[in-house]
Amino acid sequence: MMTMTLPHSRRATCGLLGLGLSAGIFTTAHAVENGSPITPPGIYDFGAGLLPPPTEFGTVGVRAATTHASELRDNAGQRAATVPSLRVDSYSLAYIRMTGQMVAGARYGWGGVIPLLDMSLDLHVPTPGGPLALSGRNQAVGDVQLIPLILQWTHGPGLFSNLQLSAQLPTGSYEQARLINAGSNHATLSPSWAFTWIQPGGLEVSSWFQLNFNQRNQATGYRSGTEFEQDFAVGQHWGPWTAGLGGYVYQQISDDVGPGLADGNRSRARALGPALSRFQPGSALPLVSMHLYRESGARNRSQGTSAAIRLGWSF
Repeated sequence: MMTMTLPHSRRATCGLLGLGLSAGIFTTAHAVENGSPITPPGIYDFGAGLLPPPTEFGTVGVRAATTHASELRDNAGQRAATVPSLRVDSYSLAYIRMTGQMVAGARYGWGGVIPLLDMSLDLHVPTPGGPLALSGRNQAVGDVQLIPLILQWTHGPGLFSNLQLSAQLPTGSYEQARLINAGSNHATLSPSWAFTWIQPGGLEVSSWFQLNFNQRNQATGYRSGTEFEQDFAVGQHWGPWTAGLGGYVYQQISDDVGPGLADGNRSRARALGPALSRFQPGSALPLVSMHLYRESGARNRSQGTSAAIRLGWSF
């Protein structure tokens, strides 16, 4: 049974699995240009409020995820006439360096993420002359994410939180005429806050909250609305294992703005599924975390299933 105070070795990798391994495109749909929130929901689960302590060379994390969707939901949550077949495989490399510097009672750190995306999309669009088939694929590096500000607080035994400010830069592959793109062609500023609470009996509650403030895509004149994201996980620790349920809530809280746009095209979705992690303090093995989420309640976006596995090492 886990005690209230986490050993440094677990804290060194637990937060990294969530931190920044978030660049990548997970869904395509009507709202949010190019069909994806900047930080795909479902990145953070157990240990969301934990980040590494200072180490000599920092902490490295890798994440592999796959998403499949075959439903497109309209503004009323009904199946749209357009039928998609979407597959996104993403591979992300993240680095975080926590320092000994203290700011407002918190330990300061910084980090960054580089994603590689393999994406394919087939669309069958109904027209008066019959179904129109469209296909696209993009295998390329996505937008780089920089995290210049990370603040980690330890409030007491078993209670941790962190504040992050990240900027996603339009460095990824993008072509205006392409059906699906690894890059967004605009910058986004994303503040976030997360916490982890672990009770003496081993019950854990973790959650992460983020806002995405999107800039305008100069190639199209389109500006996606502000997005709210919350990831969460509730589980029980048994020795090195933590098992339970995780998921997310995603909601646009302001309208998209663009040429010829009739309404705000706000999108939303929620997801739930099993989550599992394993870490043995003192072991040479990395922290491993995985989940399988199924979406529901989607509006103005695709609805599908995603699975991810994440690894983290401190040096």
